[in-house]
Amino acid sequence: MSNSNQVAEKQVSPKLDLSIEGMSSQQFSVGVFWFMMVGIVVFSAIIYFFLKSSKGTKMKTGEKVMFGGIILGVIVAVVFAATQMVFDYLF
Repeated sequence: MSNSNQVAEKQVSPKLDLSIEGMSSQQFSVGVFWFMMVGIVVFSAIIYFFLKSSKGTKMKTGEKVMFGGIILGVIVAVVFAATQMVFDYLF
């Protein structure tokens, strides 16, 4: 049994830590923060270009739902990123 445990321990890379302690680490928090920043920029650009191109046209119901979801996602990402900064999970 001890031999199989040693083999299992050697197969896991030390760089990939999926434990609860590893996911709450500073490095993980910084990665999530930058991922959210990229998402905020990308989806804000989608909102901007969509609004710019649809001047004077009526939006369909599906477009309204999609647009509302994108806006809600950007708001949640901004709140989550601000929470990370306020509670000192970064740097």
